[in-house]
Amino acid sequence: MTAPIDCDLHPTVPGLPALMPFLEPLWQETVTRRGLDELLPIAYPARAPLTVRPDWRDAAGQGAATAERLRAEAMTPFGTGTAILNCLYGAPVLFSDDLAAVFCRAVNDWVAATFLDRDPGLRASVVIPMTSPDLAAAEIERRADDPRFVQVLMLVGGEVPPGRRQMWPIYEAAQRHRMPVGIHAGSLYRHPTTPVGWASSFTEDYVSQAAGFASALTSLVAEGVFAKFPDLTVVLLESGVSWLPAHLWRLTKFWKGLRSEIPWVSDPPTTLVRERVRLSLQPFDAPDDPAQLGRLMDHLGSDEMLLFSTDYPHWQFDGAAAWPAGLDEALRRKIAVENPLRTYPRLREPTP
Repeated sequence: MTAPIDCDLHPTVPGLPALMPFLEPLWQETVTRRGLDELLPIAYPARAPLTVRPDWRDAAGQGAATAERLRAEAMTPFGTGTAILNCLYGAPVLFSDDLAAVFCRAVNDWVAATFLDRDPGLRASVVIPMTSPDLAAAEIERRADDPRFVQVLMLVGGEVPPGRRQMWPIYEAAQRHRMPVGIHAGSLYRHPTTPVGWASSFTEDYVSQAAGFASALTSLVAEGVFAKFPDLTVVLLESGVSWLPAHLWRLTKFWKGLRSEIPWVSDPPTTLVRERVRLSLQPFDAPDDPAQLGRLMDHLGSDEMLLFSTDYPHWQFDGAAAWPAGLDEALRRKIAVENPLRTYPRLREPTP
């Protein structure tokens, strides 16, 4: 496998009717009885500019809802050979654990039928009901026999910090089936999307995602997730990159003084994160100056942490300029091929 592996593509569920064939009759009746006509979006309203780049919008203003269009717009222009689909439909946002589980199941079945069955280059993440870890683990188990599902998908803004022990059934199931846990930008909207209250603009919400990722990462480290699950990898999707070195410096500094309260963190957080955490390339928030990019890479301290992504159909760049300037060919290959293959062991498995 030598063609780039895109680790973050977003198929578009065209609407709730697309999922109805994947619901059992009882739940189809529930949709009708409750008068559900659409689920809440996870990140942005459907027509917000950042949600879909103008040249990737169809007549309805949406991104690709078919495998053929996804390949034409999101893979062929970048020479992509394999792509991992992270479906950001609002199924996990539902307050009813049962409804969230049912709709997550329907989303996964829709992705398999609409995309994976139609294009051998596509893989996907398992969408789970985050607020019910036992039901989430059951959905991971249900999809684990299909090697085309290579990751478990969570959102950075949940109900509790992701390291808390009630979340551990998710990590146990993911580790057992050799799936990284991908934590994606977005929220269940149980809490404000900034640490100081509800924002009044998309700008505040979007910028505050980095703070959310910093808090989530600190929780995973401090609560001992990486110690409890030594083979688990966590992928931060759409987190940006430039915030991480300074945050790791601060986290490691306080760990040195307070490590007695979290004795299970035996290695410095900086070392632990470099070994166990990966980040998608887009949105890439480093300066345009190649020299400054080089300094950022030095501060990261590892050339194994970045994974190629285009973040289709979100508007992170124009045209096919997914790569930041200043990366040499060897590093680009590592980010596009070698790092993803190390991160996702199921990519190396044969598929039906």
